Amino acid sequence: MNILEIIQKKRDKNVLTRSEIAFFMKGYTKGDITDYQAAALIMAIYLNGMTDEEQFHFTMEMAESGDLLDLSTIGGTIVDKHSTGGVGDKVSLILLPLISSLGVKVAKMSGRGLGFTGGTLDKLEAIPGYRVELSEEEFIQNVKKIGISMISQTQNLAPADKKIYALRDSISCVESIPLIASSVMSKKIASGAQKIMLEVTYGRGAFMKTKERAKQLAEQMVRIGALANRETQYILTSMEQPLGYSVRKYLRNY
Repeated sequence: MNILEIIQKKRDKNVLTRSEIAFFMKGYTKGDITDYQAAALIMAIYLNGMTDEEQFHFTMEMAESGDLLDLSTIGGTIVDKHSTGGVGDKVSLILLPLISSLGVKVAKMSGRGLGFTGGTLDKLEAIPGYRVELSEEEFIQNVKKIGISMISQTQNLAPADKKIYALRDSISCVESIPLIASSVMSKKIASGAQKIMLEVTYGRGAFMKTKERAKQLAEQMVRIGALANRETQYILTSMEQPLGYSVRKYLRNY
C-alpha cells in the first residue's frame, strides 16, 4: 500500500477502505506523507465526496490518531456543543457557561478561524492572560471543579485533524460536507463527551450558503455520531446577519 495508489483510487471516484484511510492518517500525522500528497487526496475527496462508511472511518481514524479522553471519572451528564461558524458567531461564549450554571458539565474542544470565520479560541485569546492550551489533565480537572472547560486541540488530541484542518484552509477545500463533518465529529469523539449538540449555520455569513446544504451537513454528522455511539442532535441557524447584533436588537425591543 502506498499514498500514490490511494490518491489515484480517490481521484478515480472509488471508495477507500478503512485500512487505506488509516494508512494515510498515520503517515500524514507522522510526517511520512508530504503536504502536497495530502493536499492531492483532500482535493480528490473535495471533488468526489465520500460514502457514509468512508466518512465514519475517516472520522474515527482522525479521532484515534491521538488520545481519546475518558471522562467517566467526572460523573454526571457531560455535553459538548459545536458550531460550524460564520461571521459574528459568539454563541459558545454565552451558551456554555449558562448550561454549566444549571449543573450540566461542559467539555469542549474548540476550533480556530477557518476561511473567513473567527474561531472561538481566537476570540478567547484576545482576553489578556486567558489560556486555551491546557493539558488533558487540566481539562478534566476544570470540568470536575468548575463544571466547564474549553480548550484547543493539544498535540495528543486528534492531531491528524489538526493538520488536515490547516491544510484545507490553505488549498481552498473548506466548503466540503464530508470534510467538515469528519473534522467536527473527530474532535467531539476525541474530547470524550457522550452528548453532542451541533449548531449548523447557513447563509451569506456561513460556509453552507443554503438551508438545504446545512441540513445535509447536520444529518451527516448525526449519522456519524450514531455510528460512534454518541447521542447527537442539531439545530440550524441563519447567518444572514451577525448573530451578536441580532441578539442586541431583539433585547432592545423587549
